[in-house]
Amino acid sequence: RAARPQAPLKPQRQADLGGVSTDDFSLAQAHARLRDAVYDGRYHLCPHAIGHARAEGFLEHDVLNVLLTGRVRAVYTQERRWLVCGYFEACGVALPLHVVAEPHRDGHVDIVTAFVPKHPHHIISRARLAVMLRYDDEHVRARTAHAGNRVGHRGKGRWKKSA
Repeated sequence: RAARPQAPLKPQRQADLGGVSTDDFSLAQAHARLRDAVYDGRYHLCPHAIGHARAEGFLEHDVLNVLLTGRVRAVYTQERRWLVCGYFEACGVALPLHVVAEPHRDGHVDIVTAFVPKHPHHIISRARLAVMLRYDDEHVRARTAHAGNRVGHRGKGRWKKSA
């Protein structure tokens, strides 16, 4: 199948993608290393990725499925990280999931973060990825709703008694 001609990038976008490798050879090599590490169990899911999974509604199984079946879309050469894009299923709907993995020389892979992207086909620049990892709160703030009303508190949606 013939490759589609790609539209030229705008100068700002080209500057943003400096240090990001998207050639087919490096992407295929990264995906082969990633698949081998996952099959051999040489991966570690970082707390940041677990926090995003809890907050956004996907599981470790979904992250591993994306690592095995998704595509490596970008190799961040200076940070030695890979952006893997794939899909997970929630309630019968396929949702996009991006996973950032950091390989080590001994063959282990750290899964740095995983998130549901706003723009699934957009490759994140190095600067945006660094900002996202640096300033993203590692503690997930969540509240549990209580079933029914608490003692002493009136419900707001209560039926009025008729006379």
